[in-house]
Amino acid sequence: MATIEHLRTDPDLPPVGVVDRTPITPAKKAVFAGVAVLGAVAWTIIAFVRGESVNAVWIVIAAVCTYIIAYRFYARFIEWKITKPRDDVATPAEIYDNGKDFMPMDRRVLYGHHFAAIAGAGPLVGPVLAAQMGYLPGTIWIVVGVVFAGAVQDYLVLWASTRRRGRSLGQMARDELGLIGGVAAIVAILVIMTILLAVLALVVVNALGESPWGVFSIAMTVPIALFMGVYLRYLRPGAVGEVSAIGIVLLLGAIIGGGWVSETEWGADWFTLSRTTIAWCLIAYGFVASVLPVWLLLAPRDYLSTFMKVGTIVLLAVGILITMPVLKAPAVSEFAHTGAGPAFAGSLFPFLFITIACGALSGFHALVSSGTTPKLLAKESNAKMIGYGGMLMESFVAVMAIITASIIDQHLYFGMNASAGLTGGTAEGAAKFTNSLGLSGPPATPALFTDAAAEVGEKSIVSRTGGAPTLAVGISEVFSQFLGGSTMKAFWYHFAIMFEALFILTTIDAGTRVARFLVSDALGNFGGGFKKFRDPSWRIGAWLCSLIVVAGWGGVLLMGVNDPFGGINALYPLFGIANQLLAAIALIVVLTIIVKRGQWKWAWIPGVPLAWDLLVTMTASWQKIFSDDPKLGYWKQHSLCQAAKDAGKACLTAKTPEQVDIAIRNTFIQGTLSIVFAVLVLIVTAVGVLVCAKAIRTGTVSSTESEEQPSKIFAPSGFIATSAEKDVQKEWDVLIAEGKVSAPGSAHVS
Repeated sequence: MATIEHLRTDPDLPPVGVVDRTPITPAKKAVFAGVAVLGAVAWTIIAFVRGESVNAVWIVIAAVCTYIIAYRFYARFIEWKITKPRDDVATPAEIYDNGKDFMPMDRRVLYGHHFAAIAGAGPLVGPVLAAQMGYLPGTIWIVVGVVFAGAVQDYLVLWASTRRRGRSLGQMARDELGLIGGVAAIVAILVIMTILLAVLALVVVNALGESPWGVFSIAMTVPIALFMGVYLRYLRPGAVGEVSAIGIVLLLGAIIGGGWVSETEWGADWFTLSRTTIAWCLIAYGFVASVLPVWLLLAPRDYLSTFMKVGTIVLLAVGILITMPVLKAPAVSEFAHTGAGPAFAGSLFPFLFITIACGALSGFHALVSSGTTPKLLAKESNAKMIGYGGMLMESFVAVMAIITASIIDQHLYFGMNASAGLTGGTAEGAAKFTNSLGLSGPPATPALFTDAAAEVGEKSIVSRTGGAPTLAVGISEVFSQFLGGSTMKAFWYHFAIMFEALFILTTIDAGTRVARFLVSDALGNFGGGFKKFRDPSWRIGAWLCSLIVVAGWGGVLLMGVNDPFGGINALYPLFGIANQLLAAIALIVVLTIIVKRGQWKWAWIPGVPLAWDLLVTMTASWQKIFSDDPKLGYWKQHSLCQAAKDAGKACLTAKTPEQVDIAIRNTFIQGTLSIVFAVLVLIVTAVGVLVCAKAIRTGTVSSTESEEQPSKIFAPSGFIATSAEKDVQKEWDVLIAEGKVSAPGSAHVS
């Protein structure tokens, strides 16, 4: 039997796909066995070694080894048993190629776009905050969670949407679960999406506020991306490596130039923007990126951003391997048991698992996997690399984040992540507060905080909550040790701040476009004159839906920016729970699809992470709604603040009557939305279980997949083409050069 099969759909065209069934060689088996043993040794050291310092290198080794084994074996197992990709079948990108929202995109560019779109604040902020419970619980959840939950969700949702003409998660829920479950899912997704985008945008605003360097560098990525889009579309179609090199040079120039511009008088004047101004700029950018053709701005900008994101994280990993920093955080801290940590309240279960969202499991990813990505996927075989592989890379980002938070002085860590109400916002107050926590090591002094701030070029780093500044301090600590010394620490700190803002901003543009698709699909269900909304590329519908989306998250963003007491503190607690509840909806949808297709034997693949996610999120929701602990319960906080207002007193960290009013409003919003989210997800879950039970009981096999059409284009299946794929690509290149066929993605120029 031949080990290489060429897939053909037209006798006049070269093969459209290559299937390689070559067995794994003994040498490769030995390599994978060695990787598994090395990973097991690393896990043993970080999990069980006590009484001596543990090097951060072992976390890097444990994570990388686990990713390699998971991608090679578990992802391939899912591919064999469930997704069964067929490259002789056209994807939505090929069928509906219109140069706006649908077009077959080079797998490497699409990987960059997808990774940039999913990798927002979660893998940066969540692990930093979770480090208050020690390095071990968060590391285990990040690595194990991504292998069996997060990457599985992303891959299966991408597969399901691709087989359904790129339909959104909300529309798939409507098609699979019926009217009640579908409507509940659509409402939940849209409301949750609004909160998620507002929180992500608020993190960007806080990072760029009063930062001319960051504003200039981020702004320059827009014209660079426009140039790259035009270059690939018109000037040099298919020249991905060429435009990548140009883009990297221009990006580095923007970063270096940002530092120079920020030091000039005119640069500081032009690019020092207030947080409100930045918020309005983000709203305008989100709208424009949502309605422009995807090849012109969104995809090339995300692809460009990926170079900086992945490059920085890989460089950080190399720096850790070179400098070999010692973990100063304990394996498991007392806050994991008491739930009284200053960074966030709540015990290890369930709050660790919702604080670390995007690094292990994130519902937001399901929206991207059923939003822009399936409309750009050239071949079904690319889905594993992009869906499963992209999530593994994001998990590695989260691993780097928890390491950076764990290698800095723990007094400094808690002084940065405790609220100003606890530290007083001063170095003296931070020293007093952190010394009361019973941390290991010598007592903190005010000089610890003032010196640390001076080293990174800041006036103060006390109570710089949100996780981003802590990550920047950790990155500057590692980079300065092997790239430039202590004199470069301030540069690396501000570089990291800008890097984080770029990281998160790419989620805003893709998220707005995804939400536009959700609104368009939802309106299309009304029928009649609304049927036009079923076409996501209908220009009037695209503009109208984009306006609805940016008005929603933009309004919440402005409320947070102009809120002197709330802001990120009011919105972020909702972010974690809402994000994981969204993951439950996504897993319910793919579970229902798999069961209805008759693949009951493999229902445990999405079923196990679904059960865990529901257990975590419903426990957290219950505590947030009903807990009598003022640090946890929204309604308890609401009643205390209402009583304080009636008595003319202060409440919790609110000191003035205006702040008390804000606290009453915020806790009411948080408590109400927590109930709404939980109820909607329970409805979707109940309907999904009933649909699955009926399918199993009756033995009915059904599918809502779209009718198959033969593919007429070719693309390699993996990131690096095999020798057989390179030979086939040469045949296609000849036909493209002769003008007999068009290059994928350039068939319709508009």
